[in-house]
Amino acid sequence: MESVHKTDIVIVGAGPVGLFAVFQCGMLGLKAHVVEALTDLGGQCSALYPEKPIYDIPGFPDIQAGDLVERLEAQARPFSPVYHLGVQAQGVETEGEGFRISLSNGVDISCRAVIIAGGAGAFGPNRPPLEGLEACEGRSVFYMVRRRQDFAGKNVVIAGGGDSAVDWAVSLAEVAARVSVVHRRDKFRAAPESVARLHALAQGGAIDLVVPFQLQALDASDGVLQAVQVVSMEGQTRRIPADILLPFFGLAASLGPIESWGLAQEAGHLAVDPRTCATNRPGIFAIGDMATYPGKLKLILTGFAEAAHAAHAAWACLHPGQALHFEYSTTRGVLPENPVDSRAESGTR
Repeated sequence: MESVHKTDIVIVGAGPVGLFAVFQCGMLGLKAHVVEALTDLGGQCSALYPEKPIYDIPGFPDIQAGDLVERLEAQARPFSPVYHLGVQAQGVETEGEGFRISLSNGVDISCRAVIIAGGAGAFGPNRPPLEGLEACEGRSVFYMVRRRQDFAGKNVVIAGGGDSAVDWAVSLAEVAARVSVVHRRDKFRAAPESVARLHALAQGGAIDLVVPFQLQALDASDGVLQAVQVVSMEGQTRRIPADILLPFFGLAASLGPIESWGLAQEAGHLAVDPRTCATNRPGIFAIGDMATYPGKLKLILTGFAEAAHAAHAAWACLHPGQALHFEYSTTRGVLPENPVDSRAESGTR
């Protein structure tokens, strides 16, 4: 028997931006079903770095990614979202004045509008081309940090120069025996405040900055790392004792099944109107890291603002010709009664 759900909005992606979109839609009286390929809420924040501190969330000098996800889930809960976890949104067909979304488990969802908040999309780590890397993966080479304490007392080598490399170097310096950061340049592509912390710890001897160098080889036996060999641009080599290697070279992302939805793209991202976050297909919106437009800043707080834009534009799709009498949350409050935090039968948990 065919299983079909009906709702106002389908939100694809349950990362921080997708969860905030649930709240924004709920404040406008729109019911949402949320489709997430991972088996837990939170997207990359939960899957890749739940204990990573985030410093640019308004009102929080710092907050761990996992805690942020918990707060966003609680914020959305009064609006009784239905979560489909561990499944992908595969196809979209026009159905009357809305859409029919087919999921990978055979379930369909009938809706009036779609908000794509898929973050980096279908993603995996960019792996450095090192002999013997695969044997070490999961034992002494990791592409994410789930718990800082897993690396307590270890000699940790971090490779990369972006936010993840810098933030985890600063964080792990508190628990690791030694943290070495390998980067091919002496400048880092991370938030200025985080880079300042990194240099302060390096000057104090808590972190060893190995720049400008890049990974050359692994010294390992049966997947157990003893050292990492690095080489400079001039050919100078160096051996760094290591129990753990954390290569942070970003994610290899793709749009996944959304690639076939007929949406305009720019460099692997979905092109949207910054005023509404509308794609070229009426009724389908994109927000967060997956969306792009001139001047786009890839920040969580930018995604939060985009969630509000998309929710208001989606409301207009459901109520053509009607004026929205918008109220601020301080006067409206959160009105729904008997909140239910629902997982669809098609999902997990």
